[in-house]
Amino acid sequence: MRDPYEVLGVQRDASAAAIKSAYRKLAKKHHPDSNSNDPKAAARFAEINSANEILGDEAKRKQFDRGEIDAEGKPRFQGFPGGGSGAGGRAGRGAGPGFEHFSFRTAPGSGFGGGAGAAGFEDILNSMFGGAAGMRGGGQRGGFDFDQGAMAADLDLSVAMTVTLEEAARGTEKRVRLPTGKELNVKIPAGVGAGQQIRLKGQGETAPGHPPGDLLITVSIAPHPHFKVDGNDLRLDLPITLYEAVLGGKVRVPTLTGAIELSIPKNTSSGRTFRLKGKGLSKSGATGDLFVTTKIVLPDGHDAELEALMEKWQQSHKYNPRSDLG
Repeated sequence: MRDPYEVLGVQRDASAAAIKSAYRKLAKKHHPDSNSNDPKAAARFAEINSANEILGDEAKRKQFDRGEIDAEGKPRFQGFPGGGSGAGGRAGRGAGPGFEHFSFRTAPGSGFGGGAGAAGFEDILNSMFGGAAGMRGGGQRGGFDFDQGAMAADLDLSVAMTVTLEEAARGTEKRVRLPTGKELNVKIPAGVGAGQQIRLKGQGETAPGHPPGDLLITVSIAPHPHFKVDGNDLRLDLPITLYEAVLGGKVRVPTLTGAIELSIPKNTSSGRTFRLKGKGLSKSGATGDLFVTTKIVLPDGHDAELEALMEKWQQSHKYNPRSDLG
């Protein structure tokens, strides 16, 4: 993935507000629903969301700036003092130098490396791992034998995946790249929630003598430019004109399944909330609602005609909506 600063088009010293503003503009511009004829829109949108996950989080941004994590939010492997580092933060299993496979043995009846005092060192190791660990078959003392192959191997792989709110709601299939370089098509079930983990059996790493590990995919949902998630419910601020608020009318409202018309009653104040039943998210057999809150928006710029109308109306229609505030 590209540098998140480059993806969002901001400088490295950009403020949190500037990063948030840049993200919202790009998310709105490249949202797949607004670019249905562009097959690359979804990939660009995913890249924008991944960049925002790093730069929009103060702690992760500092980690990235210090070089502790990469552009995908994965820890950068720093290596071991005096030793080689494994590729991708983990030495390749069964390949090359490193710390992945190691054995420590002494020949039966001999000291460690033939040197004086080695038997004492062997006794220490045997006591650390239990007397039986230093015994060969039959209980005969034959020197310490420490082999990683006899230990339980952690072969599971963990990756993170970001989906849009629409993809989480209806389900989707996405391609994921593993740390090993392998790529898989993964089916994301409808109703998946943020932080939910998907386990794919047998798709982890492999090692001789061990069953293959699993692939653990942790799902995150990208912030939506319009909807806010509240459990199974969704919330939306709906801008309306002054004349729609006064005269009423029908306005188009976006939902996850397509736009619908909402009837705005006459004399609707800013902040009034309408409930659209069943237009939220479906999780665990329950479906939430969409709560639409009106927000009266005046036209931009100076409007002398509107001001004159309001001055005339004010003279004959005095009222104080703040009277209960004291």
